[in-house]
Amino acid sequence: MSDALDYLVRTRPEAMKAYLKFVKETGKSLDPKTRALITVITKVATQTEGGFRQYLVRALQAGCAPGEILDAILHAFPALGLTKIVWAVEILLDMDLPEFRAENLGAEKRWHEVRAADRIPEGEITYCDADGRSLFIYRTNGEFRVYDSRCPHQVTNIPHLALEGLRLTCPKHHWAFDITTGACIEKGDRPLKRFEAKIENGKLYAKW
Repeated sequence: MSDALDYLVRTRPEAMKAYLKFVKETGKSLDPKTRALITVITKVATQTEGGFRQYLVRALQAGCAPGEILDAILHAFPALGLTKIVWAVEILLDMDLPEFRAENLGAEKRWHEVRAADRIPEGEITYCDADGRSLFIYRTNGEFRVYDSRCPHQVTNIPHLALEGLRLTCPKHHWAFDITTGACIEKGDRPLKRFEAKIENGKLYAKW
């Protein structure tokens, strides 16, 4: 919460409580994708970088395609102006989300070769790169669980050095995850993104 909002909550609690309740209620009639896109646009309008990074990810999780998010931002151009649109796109490029790379826009999800299955030890965490993504892989009882290395909060790329045993902690805001399940176990409330995986001809493939 910003200092200004914190001040208003402390000095005018009843008014702010009613206002925040109103904002929450008005969103209930909207489908999740529409609500997510509107939230992204509000973050562009206010040029709130942390919020933009966070809600861009939430829009993807709500089922918005990258093209839909870009179109929503561009449709807001007359109201927001070119400066804010460019500001948002520069942050988006800095986030380097594979989904938004020009060559991937509009493309269907496909299988990507990760590495030979016999190079992934049982009961341990393997960190590797595949087609522009960094991945954490946990193998147990013949099952391969493949997780995106990006934190679901603000898409910070979590380095392999942040792994302690089976606990992975994002260095930016200290969201912590159980790498065996992907579940967030501290600070946050959203799990790591898990990719569908398969073994074919002795090689591990993941789909994104």
